[in-house]
Amino acid sequence: MTETSYPIEPTDAELAGKLRESVHAALPSSIADLSTLVKIPSVSWDSFEPENVVASSQAVAALVESTGLFDSVKTSRAPIEGDVLGHPAVLATRAARNGRPTVLLYAHHDVQPEGRAELWETPPFEPTVRGDRLYGRGASDDKAGVMTHVAALRAVHEVLGDDLNVGVVVFIEGEEEFGSRSFTNFLAQHRDELAADLIIVADADNPSTTVPGLTVGLRGNVTFKLTVSTLSHASHSGMNGGAVPDGMLAMIKLLATLHDDEGSVAVAGLTSREGDYPDYPESQLREETGLLEGVSPIGTGHILSRLWSKPSITVTGIDAPSVLNASNTLSPEVSVKISARVAPGQTAASAFDALEAHLRAHAPFGAHVEIDDVDRGNAFLVDTSGWGVAEGLQALEEGWGAAPLQVGAGGSIPFIADLAEVFPEAQILVTGVEDPDTRAHSPNESQHLGVFHRSILSEALLLARLDGRTNED
Repeated sequence: MTETSYPIEPTDAELAGKLRESVHAALPSSIADLSTLVKIPSVSWDSFEPENVVASSQAVAALVESTGLFDSVKTSRAPIEGDVLGHPAVLATRAARNGRPTVLLYAHHDVQPEGRAELWETPPFEPTVRGDRLYGRGASDDKAGVMTHVAALRAVHEVLGDDLNVGVVVFIEGEEEFGSRSFTNFLAQHRDELAADLIIVADADNPSTTVPGLTVGLRGNVTFKLTVSTLSHASHSGMNGGAVPDGMLAMIKLLATLHDDEGSVAVAGLTSREGDYPDYPESQLREETGLLEGVSPIGTGHILSRLWSKPSITVTGIDAPSVLNASNTLSPEVSVKISARVAPGQTAASAFDALEAHLRAHAPFGAHVEIDDVDRGNAFLVDTSGWGVAEGLQALEEGWGAAPLQVGAGGSIPFIADLAEVFPEAQILVTGVEDPDTRAHSPNESQHLGVFHRSILSEALLLARLDGRTNED
């Protein structure tokens, strides 16, 4: 537990018992509602049907309305730029009463594409329970986050009734998986409605299915399309190979400069951050990631430092002739998608500058380098000294029956930095329903139902605790 100057008492035993009973009794319907959401293929990327994201927003709005707690529930869209609108988000508000704080509950209802369908053991948008897990795209990331909020609010309403004093705002975004491109404009449009004393972001993971995590550090991200060109047109590889560099050779040599022989990032200007880390043996990394026998991890230092506090660079896609359609041709250009993670303490802008400078300086054979489709998101470090973290840790311990760990995250949630900038006085808790076997963004994504249950209970306990806390406490 975190050292804090705030005295934290256990939740009243009678109140906690009633919340446990309510959450447990409603769990089957909570799982059923989650399954209904998973059936909607709400992929927010440009090449997918936007009507599915609209349908998902409407379904989420109906679920939020069903809690019976809110003065207002609506869907809303903000512009990305000009007349181009982002996907619809759900926004619900209930005003605080009698000096109680206001809590903003965030999650997102859009999902990643299914990826390669043949790698799924069950259809991605047909939710399937196997053992203690619910399988399906978005079952965990982040429709379980959505349902954690809904189910916790239902339990609090059932136990405490209509006279709830804590203020509640629910903000369920519709384009997080597509870069939250209208997020800043949405905040500007709805600033007064979104204002809160405590922000709970349910979009992270836990160390295991039995130990909860509170994420206190997030890496930032920089993504872009890199195109390397060497020829004005394709030419015969037999006639000209050996004298003329093709785009693929140039790209391979350029990408190879991004890492040293140990696999550490080798880009001048990308920084790391020091920290303390819990035990995490290589065997655990191998098991959780599926590292093949004989394949070694990359980088140096504590494994968690590599995942939480150092930069990483990954090629996540490539545009080049396929093996099936390969011909004896020198490719004039090749494009790749670069995804870089930025250590806490460095801005995404300075990280991009370092990456761009490196790529242009190391282009082999005088190859032409073009960089576009750039997205940047800043890293974030949570201030753990306030009452919000203390209350959150207490609720997590009671809801899970295990002391929570404060963890970093290798992934990025860049909009948290935007929230902190717009609402600098608000405290932020980053919670989640994922675990090491969730496989978010991958085939066979799943939600552990025990984690789902404990996450709902923890949030219900936290909301009930805050209902009895004034802003002067």
